[in-house]
Amino acid sequence: MPNTILDIAVLPKIQNKAANTLADQFTQLLSDVRRNLQESNRGYKVAADSHRREKLFQPGDLVLVRLRRERLPPGNHSKLTKKKWGPFPISKKINDNAYVVDLPEEFNTSRTFNVTDIYSYSPPDDGDASFESVDTDSLESGGE
Repeated sequence: MPNTILDIAVLPKIQNKAANTLADQFTQLLSDVRRNLQESNRGYKVAADSHRREKLFQPGDLVLVRLRRERLPPGNHSKLTKKKWGPFPISKKINDNAYVVDLPEEFNTSRTFNVTDIYSYSPPDDGDASFESVDTDSLESGGE
């Protein structure tokens, strides 16, 4: 079934040297532009990948999750709302870019998170926070 009238029209098979030259030049120009765009995009990718950090997690790892405004119930978001919640264990790895996090039921949101919304959790140090006492007498006398 022809799409247009030109599909059923019988066109003469005349070769025009100027038209063929113009078509060849245009084809060459398009291939040059395509090659230059690919080289440029390759350079952009190298620059972007130079500061990219790959985050990989395993099931059972404790993570903090960032709940964006879209994941919170309406009216529960303000500038002062906590951004990262957790720690929660990862229950399943879908691929290197998506993980299922074991959230409590009250969060009422999807448990699947992109790696951009997951942060490694490191527990706070249990070390002694002992500070040396400052001798107030030496401060009053000018440090002598």
